[in-house]
Amino acid sequence: MSGKHTRLMREEETIRAMIGIYCRDTHGTKGSFCADCEELMSYAKVRLTRCPFKEAKTTCARCPVHCYKPAMRDKVKDVMRYAGPRMTLRHPILALFHFIDGFRKPLTRK
Repeated sequence: MSGKHTRLMREEETIRAMIGIYCRDTHGTKGSFCADCEELMSYAKVRLTRCPFKEAKTTCARCPVHCYKPAMRDKVKDVMRYAGPRMTLRHPILALFHFIDGFRKPLTRK
């Protein structure tokens, strides 16, 4: 993660925590992701790296550019629907920052 802005590092940490909650609770894993969730995490990391808005990005749900392929977008929506409400108890600081980031205005590319 070296060279990344702290905003993007936190975004990666947040999606990792959400996938972790989802994978542990729905797939019964302990300590690591199942193959499907590992694939989703790898995909999310690549998409974050290529985000045109970088540190000025809003949350993905409010972004004007949908960079996820439809199948992966559906998977991440399932993860977020499940893990989002649980984040406040398991990762309250990340949940708070994600909530605050949701108030960022979506930018348009230059």
